[in-house]
Amino acid sequence: MRLSLEALATLDAIARRGSFAAAAEELNRVPSAVTYTVQKLEQDLGVPLFDRSGHRAKLTPAGAELLREGRHLLRSAAEIERRVQRLAEGWESELAIAVDDIIALERIYPLMARFYALNPGTRLRVGAEVLAGSWDALQSGRADLVIGASGDPPPEGGCSLQPMGVVAFDFVVAPNHPLAAAPEPLAPDAILEYRAILVADSSRTLPARTTGLISGQDCLTVPSMRAKIDAHVAGLGVGYLPAHRARPLVAAGSLVTKSVLESKPTAQLYVASRPRGSGKALKWFLTQLEDPATLGSFLA
Repeated sequence: MRLSLEALATLDAIARRGSFAAAAEELNRVPSAVTYTVQKLEQDLGVPLFDRSGHRAKLTPAGAELLREGRHLLRSAAEIERRVQRLAEGWESELAIAVDDIIALERIYPLMARFYALNPGTRLRVGAEVLAGSWDALQSGRADLVIGASGDPPPEGGCSLQPMGVVAFDFVVAPNHPLAAAPEPLAPDAILEYRAILVADSSRTLPARTTGLISGQDCLTVPSMRAKIDAHVAGLGVGYLPAHRARPLVAAGSLVTKSVLESKPTAQLYVASRPRGSGKALKWFLTQLEDPATLGSFLA
């Protein structure tokens, strides 16, 4: 290996400080050692890194390119050192979080921002899951933490559960949909005539679930809650939306809420985790998720 981090750091210091002497002072080395490092690097690479024809050493094009790429390596090395140190302190190298699609993902961002402010060195991997997919993500190891899981947890158990609130559902249609002007409450037979919009369950191993569909009803299945909302607004079908996500659209006139004879029951949501030598990052999130104000912000 012709390159070393020490040599790259020396090159970086010279470029930032403007001279070999200033770089030596910063690096707490004698100037002759800095000069030798640069000369050895030039010899190993077989190219001049500095143009010494003037009063001050100036980077050659090759030297400038080496410095540009070398700084990426120096940053990566510093990041590795920091992660190793934080890992030794009990912070996970990565924490996988699954957010049930019933919660708008952007609602989680303030919590993530508070976590990053700790400078923990833990990388977050956040994914969206639907219905049984949330439990499946936890059971299969795709997620260390689930926010907003609904329904019954896997029968094997082994996960830690914390209730986080109850979600109500509103039956909504587009203003130009035929059901928008239909007399209320809507009977199942009236709803059955129109296509339902469903979000596909994201489970890979657990049995998939379907909610809000009447037996024999035509359906359009979409990949996310955002897509389901857009399909409702486009008038492609009817169905239920979480009340906290439907309200702004109803207020804006994009959707109409209709009362029904047989309404969809509320859903209890959970924060769930499966401890595997729980590190500081998981413990931090679990502590934050005990705060009612934080949980309430997800469903506002």
